[in-house]
Amino acid sequence: MIDTSKIVVIGDRVLIKPEEDLEKTNSGLYLPPGVKEREKVQGGYVIKVGPGYPIANPVDEDEPWKEDSSHKFIPLQVQEGDFALYLKREAVEIELENNKLVIVPQSAILMVLRDEDLLNF
Repeated sequence: MIDTSKIVVIGDRVLIKPEEDLEKTNSGLYLPPGVKEREKVQGGYVIKVGPGYPIANPVDEDEPWKEDSSHKFIPLQVQEGDFALYLKREAVEIELENNKLVIVPQSAILMVLRDEDLLNF
């Protein structure tokens, strides 16, 4: 199990633990042989997600001395524990605690399967 307590994922990025042998997922999702052979799409479990897309704070020109230090974000659709299919060319591979992980932007995720029973990382 990966200790994610000290990991902070930035913006719209998602930390994923890829599945090595992905012909059929635990939920029954099959990848066609053509996709697997070309290795354009990869699947894995979402470990951690960033806060989302930042929203600019409106500036009140009449009161420039007011500073709003709170940051607002549009949250991501992806949640921790989801099984995600993502474009492999968008992924950045890293190794953490002897585990191969990838960081991908949410825009590279094609779909997710959300099921509490899938969580097996």
